[in-house]
Amino acid sequence: MQTLLNNRYRVIRTLGGGGFGETFLAEDTQMPSNRCCVVKQLRPIQNNPQIYQLVQERFQREAAILEELGGATNQIPTLYAYFQSNGQFYLVQEWIEGDTLTVKAHQQGLLSESTVREILVNLLPVLEYVHSKRIIHRDIKPDNIILRHRDSKPVLIDFGAVRESMGTVVNSQGNPTSSIVIGTPGFMPSEQAAGRPLYSSDLYSLGITVIYLLTGKQPQELETDPRTGEIVWHRYALSVSPTLAGVIDRAIAYHPRDRFASAKEMLEVLQSGAGSAPTVPYLQPPATTVPPPTLQKTISVSPGSSTQPANQGSGQKGIFLASIIAGGLIGAAIIIGFALNKSPQPVVQSTTLSESSTIREEPQDTPPVQSPVSSTLEPATSNEPQDNAPVPFPSNSIPSPTQSSQLPPTTQPQVDRPSPEQAVQNYFETINKREFQTGWNQLSPSYQNNKRLHPDGYLSYIDWWGGKVQSVDIEQVNLVQASAETATVNTKLKYLMNTGKVISGSVRFFLLWDAQNSKWVVSDTK
Repeated sequence: MQTLLNNRYRVIRTLGGGGFGETFLAEDTQMPSNRCCVVKQLRPIQNNPQIYQLVQERFQREAAILEELGGATNQIPTLYAYFQSNGQFYLVQEWIEGDTLTVKAHQQGLLSESTVREILVNLLPVLEYVHSKRIIHRDIKPDNIILRHRDSKPVLIDFGAVRESMGTVVNSQGNPTSSIVIGTPGFMPSEQAAGRPLYSSDLYSLGITVIYLLTGKQPQELETDPRTGEIVWHRYALSVSPTLAGVIDRAIAYHPRDRFASAKEMLEVLQSGAGSAPTVPYLQPPATTVPPPTLQKTISVSPGSSTQPANQGSGQKGIFLASIIAGGLIGAAIIIGFALNKSPQPVVQSTTLSESSTIREEPQDTPPVQSPVSSTLEPATSNEPQDNAPVPFPSNSIPSPTQSSQLPPTTQPQVDRPSPEQAVQNYFETINKREFQTGWNQLSPSYQNNKRLHPDGYLSYIDWWGGKVQSVDIEQVNLVQASAETATVNTKLKYLMNTGKVISGSVRFFLLWDAQNSKWVVSDTK
């Protein structure tokens, strides 16, 4: 005969157990759908009437907190009920259909950097919200993050506060306290192990979780630098970008003062380093340092090379070489002077400037853009699409007028340039794949900072695309105008909302060509 808890919840199977009790998958027999739910049975560690009363009060308080958290975001399980029976406490929560990150790693092996970034980008706003309620999760690890099947979003489960309340005891002074430390060895930092968790303790645990996903190494398998206490993990993840590695290193710093101050700051740093910008410091030096040093060193010999003590034996060679180069430069200048007198070509300059001026003018049409993503979806279908207007544009990639006037000779590297229409289609494919990090990186900095559309920056962006829109169909794409640097594309779109509502609308995209990254990016929408 199957167990029926509280005359309502029929136990299907046991999901797990431990010192605090057991967790069951059950059916709610009083719901028409017999919906599945998770029932957690918790028992106090001391069988003492005085302690029982304290545990009861703490349990009720923590259950109320879980109800508030689960009701505010769909990335924390909803609390359906809580009750007491036979001296034990029960929580009834939403059953999340999905795989824990532990299971995912066992199934797929090491996770890619893009997958890990996507997890971080979707989870950090949840942590920011949890911390804003003055709550520390205290047990973030691969087992406590579920990737939900229906939308691949990470869901945070198993908060430690309720378990801590079960560990309530009375100390030697007669005051209630907890006799246990919540957390998992290896995934929790030293201050949490000492019973003094901070908000950054959760970020530490998240960083260790990410290292496990990227390397397959459990925390106990990683070495620690004996001088600094920092974890040595880079050698196991050589393909990880310097940007992500830097974010992880800061999250898992030994001293809390060296970590991110908040989940929001960690998200912002992850976002600001996304795309091509962060790799520039690593790619530039090899390209720039080879020729210039020789030229600069040689040319500087003639004005004042006597101040360089290093190559005294080769001083004469340097002077001789400098004179040859100086002569060559003078000769080149004379030839260029003749050439310029014969065929002055200011036309190229003026053409480029006029193009860059159109870059300025197009977006001017945009001020009548729409209301923020968070605005109501009802009447104006054109308002919806505008929130969708979050189109592609990597940070730091908008060519400024000065850049474009210097670039005419370099405009040739437009090999395999995709059409503007294709760029728009690619953007929405990215959105439909739920790769919001990639989509956000395709927005121009000015578009990202549009407070009307993104009052909270990236958080507003994922709230719209991840929380309200299920998918987007492109019904029509028309090119209005295109030049070497700009393009305008009209689209007819159909939005399928998470509520089941379908909204149609037209959006005009203003694109700029990002020569540095060889891609079209969106600077505005109308």
